[in-house]
Order: sequence, then structure tokens, then C-alpha cells
Amino acid sequence: MGIRLGDLVERFGGQLVGDPGITVSAIAPLDSAGPAHISFLSNSKLRALAAQSGAAALILSPLDDPTVSATYEGARILTTNPYAYFARAAQYFVSLAETPPAPGIHPSAVVSPQAVVDPTAHVGPLVTIEAGAIVGAHAVIDAGCHIGPEARIGAGTRLFANVTFHARCSIGARGIIHSGAVIGTDGFGFAVEGGKYIKIPQTGAVVIGDDVDIGANTCIDRGALADTVIEDGVKLDNQIQIGHNCHIGAHTAMAGCVGVAGSAKIGKGCTFGGAAMVLGHLEIADNVHISSGSMVSRSVLEPGQYTGFYPLAKNAEWERSAAIVRNLASMREKIRTLEKTIKTLTEQK
Repeated sequence: MGIRLGDLVERFGGQLVGDPGITVSAIAPLDSAGPAHISFLSNSKLRALAAQSGAAALILSPLDDPTVSATYEGARILTTNPYAYFARAAQYFVSLAETPPAPGIHPSAVVSPQAVVDPTAHVGPLVTIEAGAIVGAHAVIDAGCHIGPEARIGAGTRLFANVTFHARCSIGARGIIHSGAVIGTDGFGFAVEGGKYIKIPQTGAVVIGDDVDIGANTCIDRGALADTVIEDGVKLDNQIQIGHNCHIGAHTAMAGCVGVAGSAKIGKGCTFGGAAMVLGHLEIADNVHISSGSMVSRSVLEPGQYTGFYPLAKNAEWERSAAIVRNLASMREKIRTLEKTIKTLTEQK
């Protein structure tokens, strides 16, 4: 199905340079796009590649346009954030190509008479929905999912196959939870007596806001007493562990294999690279960015980029320390040489 460039600009904005009647059928990378494609330039280092692209149209910034348009002959859509424009356009292409799941409950699903499922929702094969659960309008519950007692699934939220959503947990509107994710598992809470562990009941829940994405096989523990909270717009990649009673601020994003121990409080707009770790009971301010593989072992109360395993430090400080470590061997030889020189001069006196 083709889309006119004029229709894209009318829907998403931007300045069109070229024929609005040009039709494109898909988005493709710069180096493989053809006359039926639209592509995008979000990295100025690829200007030369964009200038030689065979795409019918490009999405790019006004800053990149003069260089690219000197040799590129196709249409251009100018926008201040080409990557975000590409994301919205890609969503639009996908929505036109896919068929939404039909409303209704599959005959093999087991739905408690005390559950409430909106008539516009889709409930797939072998789904279990227990008493008191609520599934909102246009929600999609794919095959094999389990929704526990009194759980709430918001409007337009999708649970992909084999998601487990435990009792009393909730997620807001337009969320996405990928396969294998488990929401509301017991937190890792035990008391110790005589060298033995005594389990502490985990009676809180998990409260998830609107527009939250949760990756495959990610686990979010319910709170011990109070709730674990994931605010609006949070994006969690695959295989992430969020411990009990954590609070993740709005629009924070975490890459794969991040681990957050219990009762950590993370601010809004933070980012965590893959395999970063946060110890329990720490506080992280808004707009803190943790590099991949870093260990957060103390609270971080100022915005900025932080890197390191031990010790964690502001990124610039860590880089200076790393440079010193790299030069330790040569510094050692210089010190030895200096010591020998001093010794020789002393003996000569």
C-alpha cells in the first residue's frame, strides 16, 4: 500500500521539498532504498551516503539538507528530529499493513464470571483471566497469558503470548508487554533466624502507568508492603530485573539485562546502558545516565553521565582515572628512573 508524501506531511508535519504526489510503499535504509522507498538521515556522518541514496524521498534535518541536496535529486521532508519522524512514520506504515486482532474471547480461554472484559478487547487461545480482573477497551491478550485476580489491563494495552500478570497488579493505557515477562512475582524478601531464612509475605502490588513498554523475559517484583511503581512512558528492554518496592520515574529507559535491587528510587528521564546494576535502597536523581556495565553503589543526586564499576563517578572524572590507569606502567618506570638518578646524585655528594 502506497502513501503520498503530502499525506505524510499533513499527518506528521515537516517541510516538504518536492512533489507531494510521490508515493512510497515502505521505509528502507539509506544504502538499500529504491524508488518506492522513503529513507531518513539522523546521523550527519552519513550525509555522503544520503546524497547517493536511491530513495524516492528522504527525511532529514534543515542542517543536513544543503549538503545532501547538492547531489540528491529526490524529494525531502525537513524536520528538526528526523529519527522521531521516522519512528512515527514507521508506526503508520505498520498500522496500514497489519490486521488488528478481532474483538472477542477465544473458546479455549478460561475467563472467570467475576472478571470484566471489554467487548472490544481480544482474548486469545488458552488465556486465563481470574476473578475480579479487568481488561480494558481494545486491549489485546495473546495466547497463553495469565491475568491474576483483581489485575487491571488498561485500554489499548497489548500482552504478547505467555505473559504472566499476577494478582492486583495494574498497567495503564497503550502499554506493551512482550512474551515471557512476569509482572508481580514475589520480591526477594527474607528474615534470618538461626542461619535459616524466613519468607516475608509480599503483599504489595506492581502499579504501571500509561505508554510503558516491557521487554521479553523481564521480571518486576511486587512490593513487600507498599507497591512497586513504574511511571508513565518507561521503556524496559529484555531480561531486566526490577526488585520489590522500586520506583522508576517517568520516561526512564533501561537496556537489556539491567538489574535494580529492591527499594531503589530512580528519577525521571534517566537512561541505563545494558547490564548496568543498581544496588538497593539508593536514590537516583532525574536525568541521570548510567553507562553500560556500570555498578551504581551509592546514591546519585546530580544529573549527568556516570560510568564505572568501582568506583562509580561522573563520566569525565572516570575517563581521567582510566587514562591514569593506562599510563601507570610508564609512570612507574619514570619514577624508578628518577629514584635512581636521585640516589646517584646523593652518593656523588
